[in-house]
Amino acid sequence: MFSTRTAARNLLTVSRRQLPGAMQLSSTRMLFGDKNKITIKSPDEVKSYPATIKVYTRTGDKGTSSLFTGERRGKNDAVFEALGTTDELSSMLGLAIAHLEGSSAQSLVPRLETIQCLLQDVGSNVATPVNSKSQSKVKRTRFDPDGFHCTNLEAWIDEMSVGLPVHRSFILPSGGLAASTLHVARTICRRAERTLVPLKNDIDKESMMFVNRLSDFLFVAARWTAMQQNITEKIYVHQKGRVTEFDK
Repeated sequence: MFSTRTAARNLLTVSRRQLPGAMQLSSTRMLFGDKNKITIKSPDEVKSYPATIKVYTRTGDKGTSSLFTGERRGKNDAVFEALGTTDELSSMLGLAIAHLEGSSAQSLVPRLETIQCLLQDVGSNVATPVNSKSQSKVKRTRFDPDGFHCTNLEAWIDEMSVGLPVHRSFILPSGGLAASTLHVARTICRRAERTLVPLKNDIDKESMMFVNRLSDFLFVAARWTAMQQNITEKIYVHQKGRVTEFDK
């Protein structure tokens, strides 16, 4: 039997599938609203809906999956490696949000949620190679052509860097549960960036720029979270007591 949350998720999925070219809709437009905005029903409204929507299609049972262009490729293709890694990153950000909510660092949550949506947009760009025959789809999945999102990340980084403790040694992933989760997200983000490198001729350069800058943001966000929660970060100490390069 479907739970209310599952039904709500399925309804959102159906709503997007029923829209022409739903995959290319910008997540940021869904957040801030326009004529293409998808209406999400409340849990009470969803309760009365029959749970008839299935999340499985069986189309991938033979080890292939489809790009937004309709082209089918093996699930071990570089495109799906990149899509899977950005999805993993978004999931880890969701876990970080769960640890941040209700804490002294919860003001970070809206920014992380925005980033999750932007990662969906990066995924749309990855799933639509720029040299595809369907240039209309390529145009609709263009990512950050004016560089706004990357510049915005840099502004967030500069803002949160103010007042951070200055360390001359390497900082170990630490600082509490939320901060440590953000450090894990940072390492996944670095891996996501590496998965984009083989696709650099098939995606917008702004996608790579955004993911590259995102790892810097997550490092600062982890440190900022530790500071907001008044948890001391741990630093690298060589086992033989030698100073680090930063200390020389």
